[in-house]
Amino acid sequence: MSSVQDTVFDIIAKESGIDRARITPEATLKDLEIQSLDAVQIIFEIEDHFKITMPDRDPNFDTESVKGLVEAVEKLVAEKPAQA
Repeated sequence: MSSVQDTVFDIIAKESGIDRARITPEATLKDLEIQSLDAVQIIFEIEDHFKITMPDRDPNFDTESVKGLVEAVEKLVAEKPAQA
């Protein structure tokens, strides 16, 4: 498990109030019964923590699943130094 994945899992658990053990890469936010307002807050916390901006409705990014969210963060973090 990557440190990005660990951090994303921690943020999801903290912001949604669900047990971290329920969070798996295969789960979707819907599977975890995360409401849309909580999902928005999770995205804000991820952006703030990693100092990135998540794409809004970009078809190249799957932010519905936990795995997709982690992959999007990893990709944006990897691209960050190139933007500086």
